[in-house]
Amino acid sequence: MILCFDIGGSRIRAAVATRDGLTPLGDCPTPVADFDAFLAALSGFAKGLALRGVAISIAGVVAPETGRIKVANIPCADGRVLADEIAAALRLPVLVLNDADCFALAEARQGAGRGHRTVFGVILGTGVGGGLVIDGRLVQGAGGYAGEWGHGPVVAAPWDLPCGCGLRGCVDAVCGARGLEKLHAGLHGTVLPSTAILSDWQLGQAQAGQTIGLWLDLIAPPLALVVNVVGASVVPVGGGLSNVPELLVALDRRVRAAILRQSDIPLIVPALCRPEPGLIGAAEAGLEAFV
Repeated sequence: MILCFDIGGSRIRAAVATRDGLTPLGDCPTPVADFDAFLAALSGFAKGLALRGVAISIAGVVAPETGRIKVANIPCADGRVLADEIAAALRLPVLVLNDADCFALAEARQGAGRGHRTVFGVILGTGVGGGLVIDGRLVQGAGGYAGEWGHGPVVAAPWDLPCGCGLRGCVDAVCGARGLEKLHAGLHGTVLPSTAILSDWQLGQAQAGQTIGLWLDLIAPPLALVVNVVGASVVPVGGGLSNVPELLVALDRRVRAAILRQSDIPLIVPALCRPEPGLIGAAEAGLEAFV
């Protein structure tokens, strides 16, 4: 049995995993500013359990070379060799993985990517992320940044939309939910939440149609390039924007028209590992590492 965590900027979700599946243990607020409280929160879920190890999905990037994490929304953990510090506190071996990587691993092994050799998992939520799995194995790459297609100056946005990473022209800044809202405001001078924009688009509202058209113009080319480069035969999509099936259908149509491998089979598909892909991915990685 291993202990699994999905750690975000607001909540820590926990479960125990065996070869037979996951058993949820509940959740608690994430202590973002106090590292001792952060460790205590994790330790609380471990009490009384006979464990082989701990596997963690977290909204940060872990450098495989050093184990050091970059995590913007949990300042107390930023810059630490997090696995070693948690291992010392819990007296157990610890594996720490990026949450988008865990999502991709979950989808490759248990979700929409089952049976596919190369799976590129995409997160379309507040921002944009991704993870790459080939032959059932997670690809992390130098610095742990493999699959991070959301960053880099690749989008020719009509307005200067700086990204939190410090670059400009990032898919993350332009095509996540917040980016969609900025596109709509730039086009129409109206501030609306992404949910309202998408609802208006589904109802055929013209301004929302222009916004979604621009969004597709900006996001489809870089995603098509990723598919060409890695050779993915399926792209499961999670995150809040994936909850609108029509949006994924439109994106799939645009991406398949722009890639070299032509196929009538959908490429961009809804993720199946809901509602906790982070825990599922962490469990897959942890069971492989510790059991």
